[in-house]
Amino acid sequence: MKIPKNKKIYFASDQHLGAPTLEASKIREKIFLNWLNEIEKDASTLFLLGDLFDFWFEYKKVVPKGFVRILGKLAHFVDQGIPVHYFVGNHDLWMLDYFETELGIPVYHKPKDFIIENTSFFIGHGDGLGPNDIGYKRMKKLFTNPLAKRLFSALHPDIGMRLGHYFSVKNKLISGTEDVVFLGEENEWLAQYAQRKLKQKHRDFFLFGHRHIPMEINLNTKSKYINLGDWVTHFTYGIFDGKNFELKKWKP
Repeated sequence: MKIPKNKKIYFASDQHLGAPTLEASKIREKIFLNWLNEIEKDASTLFLLGDLFDFWFEYKKVVPKGFVRILGKLAHFVDQGIPVHYFVGNHDLWMLDYFETELGIPVYHKPKDFIIENTSFFIGHGDGLGPNDIGYKRMKKLFTNPLAKRLFSALHPDIGMRLGHYFSVKNKLISGTEDVVFLGEENEWLAQYAQRKLKQKHRDFFLFGHRHIPMEINLNTKSKYINLGDWVTHFTYGIFDGKNFELKKWKP
């Protein structure tokens, strides 16, 4: 992947639009939309690392109501020749083909390697990776089970969306602060995961969301783990210009 002159690649994660209520999230939605309007000036590519919505489930002929301005802006990016890449998170595991067919945005369900201007990136949302978190890993297997998805899709959308949104808002990363605590460089489990992956193959950057905490951890002298933070409390994002990566805070 090449970056044209005077252009940059942008990265963002964990907007959780719709939480804790549609009314409350509209403020954050406007802030994120303002950011998209601003970066359109020099963006060559946009990476979204999951949990754009606090709950997303695609029925065969139905998608969640709302967020039309954000979806329209992402479609506008693609129409203007700015590719958008989307990695599903733990709140939008149930994406099917709506983003791909309607918006022209590729959707990834697993972390993926990218080479950008000779710099290697390993990119993903981050849920279910690394040690511990056994309970969530089991729950993720249930949620991604074809039979479980088929049973949920049998619910009327009005019931399914209400039920999904209720349990989604109960997620501690939104309703409380218990899990959103820096564990220390040696104990951050996504950093531990990145260290294990380094033994298999070198990457210059391991880029994740999910933890809701902006952080940069040196894995060794040539590799770094970066967490993008969120758009719930931190409003942070990443920029890569082909040589340097910066983690920045959006101040509208």
